[in-house]
Amino acid sequence: MEDLLVYYENEHEYSFDFDPVAIAKDVINEALSIHNVNIDSSVNLYIVNEEEIKDINRDTREIDKVTDVLSFPCLDFEEEGVISCLDDGNQADYFDMETGKLMLGDIVICYERILSQAEEYGHSIKREFAFLVTHSILHLLGYDHMEDDERERMEEKQRVILDKLGIRRDI
Repeated sequence: MEDLLVYYENEHEYSFDFDPVAIAKDVINEALSIHNVNIDSSVNLYIVNEEEIKDINRDTREIDKVTDVLSFPCLDFEEEGVISCLDDGNQADYFDMETGKLMLGDIVICYERILSQAEEYGHSIKREFAFLVTHSILHLLGYDHMEDDERERMEEKQRVILDKLGIRRDI
């Protein structure tokens, strides 16, 4: 999908040795592609610190602890990866008035967790960042991991997306 808009905000100007927007676009485009979503879309991507993600987690989920990534979908799903809510007659609710793009939602990633988890799992910061974006975009596409079967389907989709992009644990 060529017309994906990733609004990127990194207020603390954390540095990466790769282009985070390019990686995010690659991951999101691949996720949209494997789900046959051919609608010009947008995603908001925020890089925050531990204090900020803890506050957001507490305020939105009533969980007062630091986490690695939070996802805030704009769409409702009856089935994972199938955007059927556009058929409900309220299409205007799902599209950005300025850009005309389908708003998939917000991804909030904790910078410190990218670094610590990359070290913990023995892979690159780029791979951890790509994994967290992959995990989050699947949430924006209606996936969850509360039950074992949901978790297995989500993990398989994560693997497919990252493998297709050549982003393996060893990089």
